[in-house]
Amino acid sequence: MLRPLLAAFALMLGTDPLPAQSANEDDGPVEIVRTTSNQIFDRIEISREHFEDNPDALRTVVRELLLPHIDVVYSGRLVLGRASRGVERDKVVSFAEALSELLIDRYATGLLEFRTRDQIEVLPLEGENDERVTKVRTRVTMNNGKTAPVDYVFRRSDAGWQIFDVIVEGISYVATFRNQIGEQIRRQGFDSTLAQLQSGNLQLDVDGG
Repeated sequence: MLRPLLAAFALMLGTDPLPAQSANEDDGPVEIVRTTSNQIFDRIEISREHFEDNPDALRTVVRELLLPHIDVVYSGRLVLGRASRGVERDKVVSFAEALSELLIDRYATGLLEFRTRDQIEVLPLEGENDERVTKVRTRVTMNNGKTAPVDYVFRRSDAGWQIFDVIVEGISYVATFRNQIGEQIRRQGFDSTLAQLQSGNLQLDVDGG
């Protein structure tokens, strides 16, 4: 099965060969996906060898171009679920930021496994979309020729359209981590779980099977 977060960042390897431009808060979800993916793909195309030798440089690019389009705190709250009840907002924000850093650190270099823009297809919007929540559907073709659905769930916030969940082959990133982290918090408490996450010592199944 596709590793959920690898697939999430694989989207950023590109879709249609559009001219480089900056996504902004007025863009719709499909435009954000296409624009951001082309920006990151262009960087990799120019500096693939540099990124292969310097994975921290690729993580920096991912943070710069992708994070503005992710509702990190909202997603973090969803991952925490009931475990966030009674927790100070600053701690919830720290948790959300630490989780996003963990995912970037583990999977940014997975982008280099994808070689062409043609491995990602962005499908037209359809189904249960409205002015507040929208799902952008994509199909990822792996190097072995197999394809898998990777869907990006957006919500409209004060900052515009932002991603808050990724669904890979029907499995939600938010639900996957909520189950694992919720159990960890029940066993060891929120503060201990947060400290382990921030230090990189929290063991999470980010491959999803």
